[in-house]
Amino acid sequence: MSQQFPDDFLWGGAVAANQVEGAYLTDGKGLSTSDIQPHGIFGGVVERHPGDSGIKDVAIDFYHRFPEDIKLFAEMGFRCLRTSIAWTRIFPQGDESEPNEAGLAFYDRLFDEMANYGITPLITLSHYEMPYGLVKNYGGWGNRQTIAFFERYARTVFQRYQHKVKYWLTFNEINMSLHAPLTGVGLPEGSSKQAVYQAIHHQLVASAKAVKACHEIIPDAKIGNMLLGGLLYPLSSKPQDVMETLQQNREWLFFGDVQVRGHYPAYMQRFFADRGIAIDITAEDRAALQSTVDFISFSYYMTGCVTTDEALNQKARGNILDMVPNPHLESSDWGWQIDPQGIRILMNELYDRYQKPLFIVENGLGAVDKPEADGSINDDYRITYLNDHLVQVREAIADGVEVLGYTSWGPIDLVSASKAEFSKRYGFIYVDRDDQGNGSLERRRKKSFFWYREVIASNGASLKG
Repeated sequence: MSQQFPDDFLWGGAVAANQVEGAYLTDGKGLSTSDIQPHGIFGGVVERHPGDSGIKDVAIDFYHRFPEDIKLFAEMGFRCLRTSIAWTRIFPQGDESEPNEAGLAFYDRLFDEMANYGITPLITLSHYEMPYGLVKNYGGWGNRQTIAFFERYARTVFQRYQHKVKYWLTFNEINMSLHAPLTGVGLPEGSSKQAVYQAIHHQLVASAKAVKACHEIIPDAKIGNMLLGGLLYPLSSKPQDVMETLQQNREWLFFGDVQVRGHYPAYMQRFFADRGIAIDITAEDRAALQSTVDFISFSYYMTGCVTTDEALNQKARGNILDMVPNPHLESSDWGWQIDPQGIRILMNELYDRYQKPLFIVENGLGAVDKPEADGSINDDYRITYLNDHLVQVREAIADGVEVLGYTSWGPIDLVSASKAEFSKRYGFIYVDRDDQGNGSLERRRKKSFFWYREVIASNGASLKG
């Protein structure tokens, strides 16, 4: 029998404010970059006008219904819930000198409700959104001033929730800025690599300043970074493919290298030089980057392959992140390849590289769920997916990897980030709403709800395999 999960393992689920809360202009909230992308990250920018509507404006109405949802999470036995604070609830335009009290009060209510059930909050400061005011008036993260605005926001929420929240993350999937610059750094799609990497630099400095502020204000807290775990394999054993894979993996590991080690890795000097990129890094920036994270958190959904064969690369264009598919793996309904063993490989890679605790903060299967005539939802495919991944997490723990917890993505159905769909469901809890926004918003337990409850209750002993 492989080693089991640690006794204090934080089992739970993960959501994001802009995918569940709704109430998009309620109680003084300002417009965020997510609000001007009502059709999702890859759905383009839409100027919002009074009276118009988008599916995320209500989402699953978590803003008003969270007590019901937290109760359901508690029924599953959650020890942890990851969510995010909507920056625009606290600073509606981003540059105010004083925070919005109504926004702060909402998260007080949410964290108090979680405390009632003994659920530990894991809170992301910026999850795929920032104040649109900072984009419009300052140029987003392309402007150095945004660092100070973010630090003010971070210090405000650390001060306010210091007795309620002990686990924090800075930026969600920070490496995604390379693929979605508006979502990541508030820059227009099609921005130059020079502009994107300069904005990323400002964000890395801001992340480090948030780490320092967290350690000052909440000495007993832990604060981590958050990477999109984009593990790539060579398609063949050709040395050219192996070298190209090393370089492409470094493009996302670079973010972790800076946040964990406190400086830019040497390989990035060549990367920048080869592309004619010159980053403005001040002495103050270098000092700030020395404040490093306590743990590494990451999402894991799939792996991809790398080849130097240009014909195969052309064919892959349009796939998720333009990745070449692995001929040895099956795919989900959305073309995401399913690779449970990849999570064990990734965990070993990250732990070998950083020797810091890991936290799996997103992993899940987006699928079309069809209620039966009696209303039940038999999502055995989700159970299989999660079971097989958790077995590999257990193997990684047996390998000696230190893991704090596992929060599955979307424990309750939510609006998908990429295309703002409801039809792509992740949850253990079904929400009655469709892609057109029709439905009662009624919550219903799926078969996976009872499966996950048993996994948590048995601390993973019920897993098959």
